[in-house]
Order: sequence, then structure tokens, then C-alpha cells
Amino acid sequence: GLLLKRCTLLLPTRDRLKYVHKVLSGVSCFKLNGCASPLHCLGLQCYGVFLQILTAGWDELECHRVFNFLWELSNLARKVQTVVSSKPGSARRLELRIRLYCRGVLLAGSHRGDSAFWLTRILKPWPMVNQARLLYIIFGPVSSRDGHVVWQKMIEGPTDETSLKGLADAIKLLYGTEAREWTADDVISLVDELSVVPQEWLMENNARLLLLSGNSICFTFLASKAVNGRAVELARLMVFMVLVCEKDLYCMDWAVKMMQKVCKVFSTPWERNNFLQCLENAFARMLMDMLQAVLAGERDEEDSSFLNLFHLMNAQANFHKEILYMAVGNTSSTT
Repeated sequence: GLLLKRCTLLLPTRDRLKYVHKVLSGVSCFKLNGCASPLHCLGLQCYGVFLQILTAGWDELECHRVFNFLWELSNLARKVQTVVSSKPGSARRLELRIRLYCRGVLLAGSHRGDSAFWLTRILKPWPMVNQARLLYIIFGPVSSRDGHVVWQKMIEGPTDETSLKGLADAIKLLYGTEAREWTADDVISLVDELSVVPQEWLMENNARLLLLSGNSICFTFLASKAVNGRAVELARLMVFMVLVCEKDLYCMDWAVKMMQKVCKVFSTPWERNNFLQCLENAFARMLMDMLQAVLAGERDEEDSSFLNLFHLMNAQANFHKEILYMAVGNTSSTT
């Protein structure tokens, strides 16, 4: 990469890229659909590192030309159009190739600013619904057996941090200062759209994604619901965030402080009190639903219905304990 960078220094960007392509075109791995076993091939990763070295220090206009060249060369637009407009999982092999190409070639840079630039170029040409589908294809959970995207993971049951980490990191990247073309509203809309890909996620998985995405995104997302008068939905999401804190061993005082920040968003005492009432109602309703599942004998191999009830009862107790600590502390400081 460094050698070609120096050898082609005097050539225009497009001619440099054509020369690079001519040198590498004989290697099937460097084509989007050329390698017979892309999952176990290092070719795309090598190509990504090569391009990273070649384009290091280039200005944004030149990098735009690089992206357009690769976009046309790989015929990526047509392939992405195929997968985002078809039923999820119906083109599994093509989904895998797009994922590996984007991650290996375009997103190979270790610098956050570079990664934000390339991810923006990949997503921005598409409508929001397609951006969410594409984000899931690139960063969503995959099968450990064959590497194909697992579309039902967020729908069938609670998932773990590992399955959501890639999506959370991508959201943080787009929300960061390096991604100048994304507003907070853009990212929140993308997270909202992502939560129904391919169908509506379990609320616990929504809550876990928000926690992994960081304080700023989490608060902005919750605040947007408060501002738009969606108190019932906000309260239910808050309860699931408390549950995730309990399950994943986060400090419960984080959830209490987040609730306090959200309460300050409401413009009137009535709205704030209504939200707090909705929060307690959501706790009660979820506990009753889980208790009914246990009494009805709805059990599987892991006895998940009883375990869920156990976690929610502990979550509620620890959440209210932190509120009491805070209330008593405030009372003591004023006497």
C-alpha cells in the first residue's frame, strides 16, 4: 500500500485507483462475489488494510472519489438494493458478502473519524428504513456456524450483550462528533427504525441496546419520548432498562439518575407525576403478567418464566431502594 501510494503520487485519484484495481483484479478475494468461501478468507481484510494505508492523509473529496469508485466497481448499490427490498434472510449469501465487504474493505480503519466517514457513505444514500436494514446486515448478530445474519434473534427472546455490541458501537459512531452529517434526530430515528427490523423487537432487547449505546444516546432517546407525550411507552421502556441493569449487573443508581434526568424534561408537574404513575403501573402490570405465567405452569427447560419473575422482583426492589437512599440523603442534608 505504501509502495503504490508513492509510485502513483503524481497521478490523479481516479487513475491511481484504476492502477490499483489493475494490480489487484486478478485476486478473486478482492471482488464482492469472487471468493468461494468469504467467511474464512482474509482477502477482504487485507484489501481493507491496503486501502487504509493508500488513502491515509487524503482529503475528504478524494475519499469520496475512492468510495464512489469502489461502489461502482463492486456493483454494491444493486446488491444492497436487492437485500433491503427483499424478505430478510431470503438472500442470505448476498447478505453475508455485503457484510464482509463493508466490514473488511470499507470499515477497516481503526480511526473513529475514518470509520464514521465510510459508514455514512454506505448508509446515507438510502431511506431510513433501508438504513436500518443495512445497519443490521452489517453489524447485527450472526450464526456461529455459518456466519449468516440471524434475523429472528431480537424477536424470539432476550439476547445478550455480544449480539448487540456491534449495533451499539455503530450507533455511538454515528452519534459522535466525527459523524458531522448526522443529527441527534437522525440517530434517534435510526434506532427507532432498527427496533422493528425485521419485526418489532422484544422491549428488553431495545433497553439493552440503549444501555450499550451510552448515556447520551440513551437519554436523548428517552427524552424524545417524553417531549412527544409518549409517557406510557417511556415508562415501560424504563422498567425494562431497570430489569437489564439487574440482569447484567449494572449499578441501579444509574437507572435512578436517568429517571431523574428524564423527569426534568417534562414541562409541567402534572406530566412528571403522570409519568411516575405510569412507571409504577408498568412495574405492577409486568409483575402480574409474569406471575400468571408462573402459576399457569408455562415452563421450558431453563424455567425462564420463574427466572424472569425473580429478576423483575429484585430489579424493582433494588430500584426503589436506590430511590429511598436518595430521598433520605436529601432529607438529611436539608435538616
